[in-house]
Amino acid sequence: MPMPSRRRSVLTHTAVEAYTPPDLHSAPPDVTTGLAQHQHTYCEHPQLASVRGAPRGSRSVLETAGGVPVSGRVSSRIQQLLNTLKKAKRPPLKEFFVDDLEELLEVQQPDPNQPKPEGGQMAVLKGELLAMGSTWPPSLLATLQQWGTTQPKAPCLTALDTTGKAVYTLTYGKLWSRSLKLAYTLLNKLTSKNEPLLKPGDRVALVFPNSDPVMFTVAFYGCLLAELVPVPIEVPLTRKDAGSQQVGFLLGSCGVALALTTDACQKGLPKAQTGEVAAFKGWPPLTWLVIDGKHLTKPPKDWHPSAQDAGAGTAYIEYKTSKEGSTVGVAVSHASLLAQCQALTQACGYSEAETLTNVLDFKREAGLWHGVLTSVMNRMHVVSIPYALMKANPLSWIQKVCAYKARAALVKSRDMHWSLLAQRGRGDVSLSSLRLLIVADGANPWSISSCDAFLNVFQARGLRPEVICPCASSPEALTVAIRRPPDLGGPPPRRAVLSMSCLSHGVIRLDAEEKLSVLTVQDVGQVMPGANMCVVKVEGTPYLCKTDEVGEICVNSSATATAYYGLLGITKNTFETVPVTAGGVPISDRPFTRTGLLGFIGPDNLVFVVGKLDGLMVVGVRRHNADDIVATALAVEPMKFVYRGRIAVFSVTVLHDDRIVLVAEQRPDASEEHSFQWMSRVLQAIDSIHQVGVYCLALVPANTLPKAPLGGIHVSETKQRFLEGMLHPCNVLMCPHTCVTNLPKPRQKQPEVGPASMIVGNLVAGKRIAQASGRELSHLEDSDQARKFLFLPDVLQWRARTTPAHLLFLLLNAKGTVTSTTTCIQLHKKAERVAAALMEKARLTTGAHVALVYPPGVDLIAAFYGCLYCGCVPVTVRPPHPQNLTTTLPTVKMIVEVSKSACVLTTQAITRLLKSKEALATVDVRTWPTILDTDDIPKKKVASIFRPPSPDVLAYLDFSVSTTGILAGVKMSHAATSALCRSIKLQCELYPSRQIAICLDPYCGLGFALWCLCSVYSGHQSVLVPPPELESNVSLWLWAVSQYRARATFCSYSVMETCARGLGAQTAALRMKGVNLSCVRTCMVVAEERPRIALTQSFSKLFRDLGLPARAVSTTFGCRVNVAICLQGTAGPDPTTVYVDMRALRHDRVRLVERGSPHSLPLTESGKILPGVKVIIAHTETRGPLGDSHLGEVWVSSPHSATGYYTVYGEEGLHADHFSARLSFGDTQTVWARTGFLGFLRRTELTDASGERHDALYVVGSLDETLELRGMRYHPVDIETSVIRAHRSIAECAVFTWTNLLVVVVELDGLEQDALDLVALVTNVVLEEHHLVVGVVVIVDPGVIPINSRGEKQRTHLRDGFLADQLDPIYVAYNM
Repeated sequence: MPMPSRRRSVLTHTAVEAYTPPDLHSAPPDVTTGLAQHQHTYCEHPQLASVRGAPRGSRSVLETAGGVPVSGRVSSRIQQLLNTLKKAKRPPLKEFFVDDLEELLEVQQPDPNQPKPEGGQMAVLKGELLAMGSTWPPSLLATLQQWGTTQPKAPCLTALDTTGKAVYTLTYGKLWSRSLKLAYTLLNKLTSKNEPLLKPGDRVALVFPNSDPVMFTVAFYGCLLAELVPVPIEVPLTRKDAGSQQVGFLLGSCGVALALTTDACQKGLPKAQTGEVAAFKGWPPLTWLVIDGKHLTKPPKDWHPSAQDAGAGTAYIEYKTSKEGSTVGVAVSHASLLAQCQALTQACGYSEAETLTNVLDFKREAGLWHGVLTSVMNRMHVVSIPYALMKANPLSWIQKVCAYKARAALVKSRDMHWSLLAQRGRGDVSLSSLRLLIVADGANPWSISSCDAFLNVFQARGLRPEVICPCASSPEALTVAIRRPPDLGGPPPRRAVLSMSCLSHGVIRLDAEEKLSVLTVQDVGQVMPGANMCVVKVEGTPYLCKTDEVGEICVNSSATATAYYGLLGITKNTFETVPVTAGGVPISDRPFTRTGLLGFIGPDNLVFVVGKLDGLMVVGVRRHNADDIVATALAVEPMKFVYRGRIAVFSVTVLHDDRIVLVAEQRPDASEEHSFQWMSRVLQAIDSIHQVGVYCLALVPANTLPKAPLGGIHVSETKQRFLEGMLHPCNVLMCPHTCVTNLPKPRQKQPEVGPASMIVGNLVAGKRIAQASGRELSHLEDSDQARKFLFLPDVLQWRARTTPAHLLFLLLNAKGTVTSTTTCIQLHKKAERVAAALMEKARLTTGAHVALVYPPGVDLIAAFYGCLYCGCVPVTVRPPHPQNLTTTLPTVKMIVEVSKSACVLTTQAITRLLKSKEALATVDVRTWPTILDTDDIPKKKVASIFRPPSPDVLAYLDFSVSTTGILAGVKMSHAATSALCRSIKLQCELYPSRQIAICLDPYCGLGFALWCLCSVYSGHQSVLVPPPELESNVSLWLWAVSQYRARATFCSYSVMETCARGLGAQTAALRMKGVNLSCVRTCMVVAEERPRIALTQSFSKLFRDLGLPARAVSTTFGCRVNVAICLQGTAGPDPTTVYVDMRALRHDRVRLVERGSPHSLPLTESGKILPGVKVIIAHTETRGPLGDSHLGEVWVSSPHSATGYYTVYGEEGLHADHFSARLSFGDTQTVWARTGFLGFLRRTELTDASGERHDALYVVGSLDETLELRGMRYHPVDIETSVIRAHRSIAECAVFTWTNLLVVVVELDGLEQDALDLVALVTNVVLEEHHLVVGVVVIVDPGVIPINSRGEKQRTHLRDGFLADQLDPIYVAYNM
């Protein structure tokens, strides 16, 4: 088994004041004690001015605002309340309306003992003056011209191949002449429609590989000479490079239309079928120009580029990827470029003809500033080491320093680390020629250890300690600081051992070096010549920091970049910052540039950098740096399970706080167990050193993380893949339990509220009691016809006599052919034969129970009436599935035993199945009662048909298994059976001339009633479509509805889903076949659950093209105690939909919100309440009546309610009061049946057929299914809906609780490599939308989540399978 994987009480003044009349300024007396905490008396939409004073007339005061009478035992209290309301005592009625709806997230309060900065305010640090003399050239291009004409043979740049051989040395003469040629070609030889393609100031993309510094340098200077703006970018290797789309966005925003490249590079680019370079995703259309010599035109002798001074115009644009992954262009002006070269020359003491070895990317940052720009200014010789050579031979740069006697080298700490690993046993190198070893990433936390280790080894080979010069830079400020050797006047280097805990609070405190929880940093030297520096607060107004406080380093200098190209808003924020003192006074009249570096100024005015803003993660109130976390992970031994340089750390925002994610590449030979050991060690290390939890730690296969151009990880792309579920990890460890500390406080259950308080609360709030009823049935009760039709057997006999040939049933098979039809007389005769067989063959007596085990069909109906004819009690049972006997047969056996059936009626085929060898392996076949095969019973009449002595005699038993796995049978009397049929007949307007189509299972509930009872009672014709037939012909049901012009049709959610999935794309084909659904007045989904709005709406939209009326689809609602409570029927207003706040539902409240508001949940009413049915909403605990729009249990009173449980298998004692509940106050006489469903009633603006305002019943969910978590009530379907939306590969989802953990099971409809992506997405979405921490995520194959015939998930069954380890999961993640 794999290892792991605030709310406040608001006194709502406004709500109360809105409807408190002006003279009522006091609260009630103490009769309402205990009500202050009550939760069910306040709804978000009060009716204004609805408190009634005591009327003067003879009417009783004992009415609530809705006119509902209230029981008399609290009258004096209410009278007292209404009298006292007129006396000013206390402020208005706040007590009723304590609203704890707001689930406020815990805001982590700062620790009063946390370290605070104590130093004085820092002073602005001024760099040495830039040496101004006649020696500086007017511009970089003037210098190039000078060297190109006076020193044409001097080497400028040497390019090496992957073996380390020098392939080409570019001289200053060649650089000048080739740049001129390119400038001339760009300006004069490129035309479109006889217009020059380029104008001065146009941007041009430079696309050159890292192995070709020569062509890049020519292109760069050629553009500058032509007054064009080069935009160097990476070579796009594939159409899906990491960050490629963002680079395209940058090119588009810069208006780039031309890309310069080399012949070899152009050949390697992905091509379209035309042979042209392919269009990359998100890129603007580009013209590609190859600039190898043969493609360029030599300029005429008299052609000269226009002379340029270093002005404010943009010289070049360098791309930069932000923390979020967006790419921006940083514009550097000609003046800045010149000033940068001058400052670097002065700081590094560069002199003419020096040799510099450059390992860095020459297209950007330090590699460009030193290796392409400053080097030309000083006529230096640069030896460029390509990345591919470094990979093949990490010592190559040292060998080149040695060979060329290089005076300076430009490296990153990674290059030093690699060469350390490669140098063992190589004594042939010397670094004595170096006077400057510039470490470009000296600001990284691991650079100090690389520098120390490198010096330790190479000091013996001529490397002097003072040569190592760490520097800090950023795209916006260019070089920020660089350490100078002592001969250039630099102070001795320093290091600081800082407390990691204090750093996380932004405070600098020195600590002991031997501790683990310290960060050792080295200085990055002094501020640049000609620059001023200060440190400001990271967030908000840029106040100067104190001397012992970490902030963002800001620089004011002529050598910084000038803007983010085309982005004025963020440019102002970054390049035009005005730091202010604590008093708010600006420190300078010149703006500063933010560097994005976090640090402080140390002793000797040395600059220390402790992190980057891009890597900053704010968890709670503390700040952590991504690089520090990486450094800690790298220090965890053994490292043999992951690759050292391939670790990415970033933060994702979940539940309003940053959560740390660490992703590493796992070595192919690492086992899962070893990987988890390493991961748990990393978690412990980060926790002990940084005192912060890691939210997610993921290991991915080797070489699958997106790469940055020169090695390293493309962090923003990795983050994007993580959030989109495209990372495909092979191991994942989520730790939400330990990390997420800002969840709202668990809900505290309020003290119990007395009945008097509840009534007073409703009265004051102006609530009518939530009670509704269908049409009255009383006028029918006394008629002769009603007495004659009290028993269904009588109705069938009457129909057989009066309309013998009238067709009642048509049964269709998968091909749409009618396999059997039954008229009134045929059904009567078949029933007689069954009755005779039961009495003679099975020798059953009146009242015996008979199990009917039939496939859906007419035989089942005949057997049912046969039982009634001889006084037996039928029990319909779904037959076992021949391919799945082991799971289906025990249920059949259990129902037969629990119902105490004395006989089983069935077909010949099922008889054989029940006695087969396969059945013997599952159940004891010897214990079956008498099995009677009705396929060939003799034609016999019964001497007399049984007539029950009273309407209360048991007619049939209705057995079913609930979604929580409880097998329950309910007793239906003859009176209830007839009342049920009468209600449905009135609601659906069913007459003998009508046809209805039924695609339901006929074994229990409303499906059974519609299939077996209603046609006989009402005389209408039923077209029976057995749902199993849809497996081989999905369109059968819709075809039947169209063919028989059915006005009304009934189906289940599983049938509707099958049609929506299987036929969604085939509506045109169905129309060609003549399927037309315009005949349908009402299509009702038979369900015992909250209406599935998304499914019914998509079904309506899909089949609108076939003529299905928009208002036809509706739902029904029934349950065990009463199978038909609501049913839309043909008349009455359309079902209404409301939007409720999901957070309020968790607190058992209804709060109506607007569509589309956050946390809104659509609920649609479950059809119209049937005639003769009364519904009331009762408090789940006090059992008192609730007000309109309050959430409680739905109670029902109706002549067709079942009379009780025959048995509840396994939980007999718990359900004794389900059929005979009484309210604790109010109307205490009526006997109600408890449905076990939460819901609410709401009076709408619509009117029903009688002209009364229509009361809508909204069902929220089954009480048995709800999850009690953190003191709140969650409905599984809400969590499941969120999870299914989290990723396209999630086909289905089910949730349940195990101990106190939330378990989420998701079905993966995709590749197994996607499985682990889902773990984090599922955890995130449940945290964000429901404020719950997922304990276990189980990823399984499609079809594992069990679903019953009504399309309901069997979550208890799934839970049992999980606990018994029977799910065969793809992956189980135990979140820590």
